Amino acid sequence: MEAIRPLGRTLLRDRAYASIRDAIVAGEIAPGAVVRDAELAERLGLSRAPVREAFSRLVDEGLLESKPQSYTRVTQVVAAEVRDAAAVVGAMHELVTQVAVPRLFAADLETMRAANERFAAAVAAGDVDQALHADDELHDVLVRVSGNRAAAATAARYTPLIRRLERRRFGEGGNCRSAGLHDRLIGACAAGDVDEAVRVTAEIWRELAQLADND
Repeated sequence: MEAIRPLGRTLLRDRAYASIRDAIVAGEIAPGAVVRDAELAERLGLSRAPVREAFSRLVDEGLLESKPQSYTRVTQVVAAEVRDAAAVVGAMHELVTQVAVPRLFAADLETMRAANERFAAAVAAGDVDQALHADDELHDVLVRVSGNRAAAATAARYTPLIRRLERRRFGEGGNCRSAGLHDRLIGACAAGDVDEAVRVTAEIWRELAQLADND
């Protein structure tokens, strides 16, 4: 489990959460696997308290399920939940796109173009980690420029549910979104065409919802 490794002593609760979340999303801890706070605390080099807090947060976000005094385990990938998450996250990205497009500078657009080049190269190479990282970089430009912290937090909460299915589809030989859609989005942003940028953003997230429909 590459994502499970000893941590420093700062922000232990948040870092434990991020490490366990990333391991679940990457499939290093498989759906249905039972997780134990003592075992993960030892792997992370922590006490059990921050791991328990991380478990509580992950249960709330739908990546873990818990039955008191019985088990805590990784949830299965459920198509309906992925569709719901994609709808919510897509709405947040449409919102930030509408606000961000008039505020973008040339440097922001160049960051988006460079991220899409890395995305396309990673997809061609079959590198799901780099593809999803580049995808995040591209869309995070719009999130950052919008300045909408509530939208950013909502998207961050529900995106991991979608990423699990994206990773599985990618591993089965499927695509990982479309560099062409990204090109259209960037073109609309460069032209200052808010309506088109929002339409393309909606199309991107509809494609993700369709992954769940085909599950």
